Amino acid sequence: MTNFIFILADDLGHADLGCYGGLPDTSPNLDRLAQEGVRFTRAYANSPVCSPTRFALMTGRYQYRLHGGAHEPLTPLFKGDKVAGLPPEHPTLPSLLRDHGYKTALIGKWHLGYPPYFGPLKSGYQEHWGILSGGADYLRHTDNKGERALFGNGEPIQAEGYLTDLFSEQAVKFVRERARDGTPFLLSLHYTAPHWPWQTRDMQHNSEYRFPTSLSDLESGSIHVYQQMIREMDEGIGALMQELREQGLLDDTVVVFTSDNGGERYSNNWPLVGGKMDLTEGGIRVPLIVHWPREAGSWECAVPCMTMDLTATIWDIAGVQPPAAFAPDGVSLASLLRGGQGPDIQRPLYWRMKHRGQRALIEGDWKYLKVDELEYLFNLALDERERANLSRLDPERLKAMRDRYLNWERSMPPIPLNARADLVYGLADMPAR
Repeated sequence: MTNFIFILADDLGHADLGCYGGLPDTSPNLDRLAQEGVRFTRAYANSPVCSPTRFALMTGRYQYRLHGGAHEPLTPLFKGDKVAGLPPEHPTLPSLLRDHGYKTALIGKWHLGYPPYFGPLKSGYQEHWGILSGGADYLRHTDNKGERALFGNGEPIQAEGYLTDLFSEQAVKFVRERARDGTPFLLSLHYTAPHWPWQTRDMQHNSEYRFPTSLSDLESGSIHVYQQMIREMDEGIGALMQELREQGLLDDTVVVFTSDNGGERYSNNWPLVGGKMDLTEGGIRVPLIVHWPREAGSWECAVPCMTMDLTATIWDIAGVQPPAAFAPDGVSLASLLRGGQGPDIQRPLYWRMKHRGQRALIEGDWKYLKVDELEYLFNLALDERERANLSRLDPERLKAMRDRYLNWERSMPPIPLNARADLVYGLADMPAR
């Protein structure tokens, strides 16, 4: 049976990795993974903010189908809420693999609802070691109220060390245990890096370091700190890949690496515009690397795809199928990874956001975008930076894409009136109409 490791970075920009145009010394292990595997150039997150994308990843469906997926994102204000979370009865990526004989574990960030009504162990993971909320201090392991944020299988725990390193060490330990007992596995390694607070490993030994006054402290960080956080995540991924090699599991393990949304304050999205919370390319286009030595070669793929497609892909490779009532919206990329045609490049991809009333539809090279009351039409093949608004030059295409978007939106539940859309700095500098 094939093993699966799904590595999810947090707020990583499209061009932050060396293999996507960033500094070459930032991500040597991920760059090697891309060189040996399939590097996608038009991969998209299901949302430009973390919680909704994670709903899509867990279910293989548009996050809009679930109440919790409408919140942008799930803040600590939802602690104790009985509705805003991933329903335990909903089939998930880990629950279906668990029922198929896989050992399942989440190491890192959950952010899909708070106890006692929601949690990783209620939605298919047999083990969890990490945080339940959206972020934590990397050095003190505390949340935005200064309370302990680190949990092991639902119980608060204490640990010494840099949070990114701790996640990496737990991942290596899990793989080593699976090699020992021979059980096929799904390991979800969901880093918080490079999400704020911007802290590096060496800050724990720096007596002059000033801890941020809040987790989203706007006075902290720098591009150098941010890049070092990526390096430290990359080092952990390198250690995990080395463990797979030493245990003889590399060829039989599908390793997926991507981000939950576009970058934030210090990220490099060039040449894309916008970032987290935006449906411009900088907010939703993300790096995606799939490494599968036994079946997939080394090449570059320009087929547009979304986070939920990766869920459908893993289910397909594992030979499991969700119940008909929970049929995935995602499309399996397994045949594409094996060198086949894969999904039709004209398959439409849809997004909507309560924040600024945003909506988007991508069909091949064309993108329809609405922000506030302004509409845009872009040819991404010629203008991935989204500077030339073609809506007045091609009104028929604009209308056709708007109509298709509205037809799709009618097929989705409406946005709940109480859905939160918490502002995150780094909003798009929109082109003029």
